[in-house]
Amino acid sequence: MAVTTAANRGAPVPRYARRSNGLWDVNMGGAERLASLLGAGALVYLGWRRRGALGTGLMALGGWLAVRGATGHSFAYQALGLAPDAEERQIADQRGWSSAVNIERSITIKRPRDELYRFYRNFENLPRFMTHIERIDPLSDRRSHWVVRAPAGRKVEWDAEIEDERENERIAWRSIEGGDIRNTGVVEFRDAPGDRGTEIRVRLSYEPPMGPLGRGVAMLFREEPGQQAHDDLRHLKQLMEAGEIPTTEGQPSGRW
Repeated sequence: MAVTTAANRGAPVPRYARRSNGLWDVNMGGAERLASLLGAGALVYLGWRRRGALGTGLMALGGWLAVRGATGHSFAYQALGLAPDAEERQIADQRGWSSAVNIERSITIKRPRDELYRFYRNFENLPRFMTHIERIDPLSDRRSHWVVRAPAGRKVEWDAEIEDERENERIAWRSIEGGDIRNTGVVEFRDAPGDRGTEIRVRLSYEPPMGPLGRGVAMLFREEPGQQAHDDLRHLKQLMEAGEIPTTEGQPSGRW
């Protein structure tokens, strides 16, 4: 089983993707920058009122938040790998999103390509191996309504539409405006070399709620879509090759 992650392949970055404040790349969304500036003002005011060592500390923290909000750059996001790269900034600019996360995962499954395509194309099958999906309701041949579990017991919903489809080769989709999470992606089916079955490759882009901060929180709960996509493909492989998904005792298993 091979699960891979896409990396920056060194492609030239369009000028409009290099959003910068002149010192550091911008890696925060507008709402978070505004919150930092408002927080900075409140802390500086409290520090000025209190005086002493505590007041000095509050004013210093307010100054740090002010720089963070003014520059739009978070060193913490950069150090933790949560800051968007050039490709993700380009996607956000193209689609009018505040920020974007780009994910690519792949796996090889020992089943024929047409069989895997038919199984995946029936979207009602997806909750059988995508454990974070509560349900998918078909609205038409090309539209569907998704209900997905999110961190802290929340649920998010959106309608998705198939943009491009080639039988036994690819399914491309995008979310329709008005949903809780804006996203777009494609799943591709290719014959694996050496008669080893089929390679399934998933590419997904989404706008994270609360920007990099929201992505970091989701990762703590293992609810970040990149982590979920990795687990989903492993489950699909188990389901299609072995007929079921191994689970811990007391939990339901998906069966073929």
